[in-house]
Amino acid sequence: MAEEWDLQEQDSDAGSVEVVLTPAELIERLEQAWMNEKFAPELLESKSEIVECVMEQLEHMEENLRRAKSGDLKVSIHRMEMERIRYVLSSYLRCRLLKIEKFFPHILEKEKMRSVEEPSSLSPEEFVFAKEYMDHTETHLKNAALKHMPPNLQKVDLLRAVPKPDLDSYVFLRVKERQENILVEPETDEQRDYVIDLEEGSQHLIRYKTIAPLVASGAVQLI
Repeated sequence: MAEEWDLQEQDSDAGSVEVVLTPAELIERLEQAWMNEKFAPELLESKSEIVECVMEQLEHMEENLRRAKSGDLKVSIHRMEMERIRYVLSSYLRCRLLKIEKFFPHILEKEKMRSVEEPSSLSPEEFVFAKEYMDHTETHLKNAALKHMPPNLQKVDLLRAVPKPDLDSYVFLRVKERQENILVEPETDEQRDYVIDLEEGSQHLIRYKTIAPLVASGAVQLI
């Protein structure tokens, strides 16, 4: 596993920078994306480049195993590692699809309002899936119920009918990079805003929307 992988990432100026990763670093990025996606209440930025690179890496590993001697202990160990990576990858993709099904009108609306400089929450394949899911939902609602109702009730606003992601929910996180002056909004009218510092390596339970930008930047890891 000596290959290296080139990824395009957004820098702080919304530009694109190339990052070279070893296979181990690539899998670590996948695991981080998986954990964040599992515990974030909203659909996060698409990591399609990481997914594609991991799939290529699995193909390389499979080819190497086919050339290895049968009965070699290393073959069994590498095959177990491949199954673990496949599980993480499939779980990550499945988690994203479940969120798309749950919040599809809001995700598509966010995508429509997104500026060119902003990273997309959807891969091209996920965008097609979300559009088709919305079309099928509208068709089903029309055929099953709406066409049997009075004309003034034959339209439904899916943005109002489908709940939004709960950005006020609380999440556990581990701090990867020290952060200063994080503004925390009050939970009740009697409380005031206050500021906290997040020390590297510390763990916290905090409202998601407070640290959502830090999840996107990679400064914190959801756990």
